[in-house]
Amino acid sequence: MHHSAGCMIPFLQMIEYRSSRNIAISLFKRFKNAVERGGGDNLKEFISAGVNAYALGCTDEGLRKELNDMREYGVEIEAMQSYGGTTSLKSKIILEEVDECILWLSIIFITVLCTPQPTIVRWSSTPPVSDNMRFLWKGFCAVIANAYFVRGMAWLPVKTLQLEQMAVVGRAEKPSIVASRMRLVFTTLEVVSPHWPKA
Repeated sequence: MHHSAGCMIPFLQMIEYRSSRNIAISLFKRFKNAVERGGGDNLKEFISAGVNAYALGCTDEGLRKELNDMREYGVEIEAMQSYGGTTSLKSKIILEEVDECILWLSIIFITVLCTPQPTIVRWSSTPPVSDNMRFLWKGFCAVIANAYFVRGMAWLPVKTLQLEQMAVVGRAEKPSIVASRMRLVFTTLEVVSPHWPKA
């Protein structure tokens, strides 16, 4: 009896390991798709996958580790299929891409935490975001969430958000980057807590 019980644990760990790796791959593919092809739908696909990862109890650092492990092993990831074509481009994972992908993911997780009522149930008591990420981005996401929920806004002046960054980090990102981060937050809010009925 002892023997079979012993076998059970690694098996469960293996399932856990496989699923978090699959989530990481799926997120990374959608991230690359959103970066390379742009567009609202590609961004929403990434956000939906991110919200799903949040609900399943993933953490930003856990998924970072998965992607970095694959990067170190030289794992190649196939690009998302483009419609009609059967081109499968494989590419190695690059450190900068991992960092940016996880930053986007952290911003999504923090945005979910900024919604007034728990819109997404999380199947884990582990905090989704590292303390450092929360410190860096909580104010940024909160300012946008406040504009969205309290004032029904879907855009803010980039300057306002740069000032928030200056206050927290001591420097601000370029306007175009700040604008894309803002879009990420507003789109996440639209996905998890739609304000206006679709016409």
